[in-house]
Amino acid sequence: MNRRTLEAVDTAADHYARGDWQAAYDAWSRTGPDGLSAAELDSFGAAVELVGSHDEVVPVLQRAFRAHHQAGDLHAAAGCAFRLSMSLAEHGEHALAAGWAARATELVDEIGAECAERGWVTFLMMFRALGEGDLVEAERLAREAYDVGRRFHDADLTAMSTCARGRMSIMTGHFAEGLAQLDDSMVRVVAGELSPVIAGHVYCTAIEGAQEVSDFGRVAEWTAALERWCDAQPGLLAFTGQCAVHRGQLMRLRGAWDDALREWSLAAERYVALGTPAAIGLTALETGDVLRLRGDLDAADDAYQRAADLGVDPQPGLALLWLAQGRSSASVAAVDRLLASPAGPVERCRTLPGAIEVLLASGEVERAGPLARELESLATAVGAAVLSAAAAQAQGAVALAAADAAGGLPYLRKAHQLWSRSSSPYDAAVTRLLIGRCLLALGDTSSAERELTAARAVFRQVGAAPMADLASSLLAPASLPGGLTAREVEVLRLVASGRSNPQIAAELVLSEKTVARHLSNIFVKLDVASRTAAAAYAFEHGLV
Repeated sequence: MNRRTLEAVDTAADHYARGDWQAAYDAWSRTGPDGLSAAELDSFGAAVELVGSHDEVVPVLQRAFRAHHQAGDLHAAAGCAFRLSMSLAEHGEHALAAGWAARATELVDEIGAECAERGWVTFLMMFRALGEGDLVEAERLAREAYDVGRRFHDADLTAMSTCARGRMSIMTGHFAEGLAQLDDSMVRVVAGELSPVIAGHVYCTAIEGAQEVSDFGRVAEWTAALERWCDAQPGLLAFTGQCAVHRGQLMRLRGAWDDALREWSLAAERYVALGTPAAIGLTALETGDVLRLRGDLDAADDAYQRAADLGVDPQPGLALLWLAQGRSSASVAAVDRLLASPAGPVERCRTLPGAIEVLLASGEVERAGPLARELESLATAVGAAVLSAAAAQAQGAVALAAADAAGGLPYLRKAHQLWSRSSSPYDAAVTRLLIGRCLLALGDTSSAERELTAARAVFRQVGAAPMADLASSLLAPASLPGGLTAREVEVLRLVASGRSNPQIAAELVLSEKTVARHLSNIFVKLDVASRTAAAAYAFEHGLV
């Protein structure tokens, strides 16, 4: 290696030590891998991973593997084999990933003695057990990997296995234990104990675990930490897609829907650049949910289809879309399938709020009740404000649908407080609308008007047009013409806006049979024979 090349290699090493991955990658790329030591190839491979060039990382790590193996350093060779297996699996090349996992196992067996690398092989075995659905065996292997990491003071292995144990504890319903384990792993990252690639994996895995149970307090803290970590590393591309996804989720919660859509678009672009297009399915699902809430149903349908094409189940969002389109039978059928499918507590946390909403809109109050109680039990176990708010809202909505408006109000007041504390204006407004409906049912029209007006203002602010329209339909004048009840005015306003009976049922959380009965009463009271004539009456009397 000539002097100029040696200087370039030293420059690359300096960039790497400072965490400037792009500069390190550029410098090593200019010199090429020929002549680099095994240790330098290891670092070059890490830089390639961090700037997001999967096509290059495999040949570099393979070179590092050969260099270590030829030098007789079986420990380092086994480490390269592990990294190759993880990288290939992440990019969907599962056969090659399995081959390198087997190679790592052979090397560890050849070493013979207990070593940290045996813990990494155990970690790979844990992933295989998870893929086979054997959660008990996966938990055992994660504990074994953790013990090895502690015994050999391997900070990376200890943090990764702690994070994995946390995720599996949550999967099995041990929420407090699991979240504490995620906290433990995150502290190790924030303290700077981990290598860059492992730090990124722990960040993203822990945030995803908290998000799955709607613990957005942790999601917000950890996403802010991840963002600072990403910003401090020039040229970093790996993990920035996940960071954008989680930022978007927080923006959606806080009512910044335009910003959220931009973040998910950015995340999708980064996933493409990283060669992991399957991950785009999550961004499509999140996008579909926001577009549905905005009333852009065709665009939401397209987004859900993209998610499904990429292997992400679009339910229950798609069922809620069908409900908004008046396809209540399809919506209920999708929910029936979801509820009948084997699912752990994490999946139930995700699907129950939407399933309850669909069932209530379809008039199946008796079925929704037990699900609301199940959601409340899960929320109590998790202890996260957002999930507790969703559970209280579900209980209040069930009571309202069961004609117990007085019984629903305490739940809805609690939900509103929790949503407000979680800085979620849209969800808080939905709860205020439900409170307004309870007050209308109880005859307290002045209080109802205050709640509904406040809810409508928020809906308009965030761009939730369908809910703003619903709030307007509920804000009937104090003196109702034609002897109509407040509920009949709600129905009449929606008829005048062109809604079909199924759509009215969905928006007012009624059965289609109940809507038809209200419409029949409206025709009799107004002495009209058609929807057109009823709509004309509504316009003439200022109800629209």
